[in-house]
Amino acid sequence: MANIYKNAFYDPSVTTPITVYTVPSNRTAIVKNIQVTNESGSKIVKVSVTDSSASTDYQIAYMNITGATICNVAKAPVILESGDILKIESSVTSGISAIVSYLEIFDEKSAWLILLLYLHLM
Repeated sequence: MANIYKNAFYDPSVTTPITVYTVPSNRTAIVKNIQVTNESGSKIVKVSVTDSSASTDYQIAYMNITGATICNVAKAPVILESGDILKIESSVTSGISAIVSYLEIFDEKSAWLILLLYLHLM
């Protein structure tokens, strides 16, 4: 299967973490960019990842953004495995948004294992 370039968007309605992207089954994702736009004022933005294999949340970015600003909070690529969840939260709900750009890669090993298991159970 082909690799797929995609975007996910963040436009908050609450100040708690919001799931922006969950990696589908049989996929790996490379997050290239987490671009945050602040229209004005001061806002705190936090980005976290839920590692599905460890059932643990990890904060991967924290930024206090002041004034009209566009910034990338992903300082390097972030690799996510199947089932991992990317979340963003901000201190306010207005005047802040984000776009997450990522590459989804088909995980052939997982797909073959699922197919073999399915065939074995038939």
